[in-house]
Amino acid sequence: MSGDAQVDNQTALTQWAALREVELFLFREAQLADEHRYKEWFALWTEDLLYWVPCNSDEQAIGRKIALVNDNRPELDERLFRLGTKFAHAQNPKSRLSRVIGNTVLEAWDAERGGRVTSRFNLTEVRSGRQLTFAGRQTHVLERKAGELLMREKHVYLANHDIPMPNLTFII
Repeated sequence: MSGDAQVDNQTALTQWAALREVELFLFREAQLADEHRYKEWFALWTEDLLYWVPCNSDEQAIGRKIALVNDNRPELDERLFRLGTKFAHAQNPKSRLSRVIGNTVLEAWDAERGGRVTSRFNLTEVRSGRQLTFAGRQTHVLERKAGELLMREKHVYLANHDIPMPNLTFII
């Protein structure tokens, strides 16, 4: 095997390892959200977080357009606190959630620092005798802190963001 082929193989292996690490992180995030494990899910975030779910547009107009969710750390902490109490009437009983994550792409990635990642998802919610399906794409901005990946930003672009939908009373 030539030196160039060994370098190409090593590069491919390094890229695969980075992609797999990110996929496992996204799978874990989805599992925690689906299981309503809010404290553990919240621990996946950096201090200066942005959790954003726009409606009526896919424009990158954070803070200038109406959004279904536009949370910083204190707002997300309050949302999760409410969801974790018995007073979250919209989640009594809790939704049964099942999310599938796929088509993960490392858009701008540095193995030591992190970067931007896109993926697709399908989410099924079953609650009170009805079943709903949500689909879309998501962008995560991940940072590596003390060797661990954390989310600094999560943007969720629902495929059906421009049609009437029920309140999102769970973590999308």
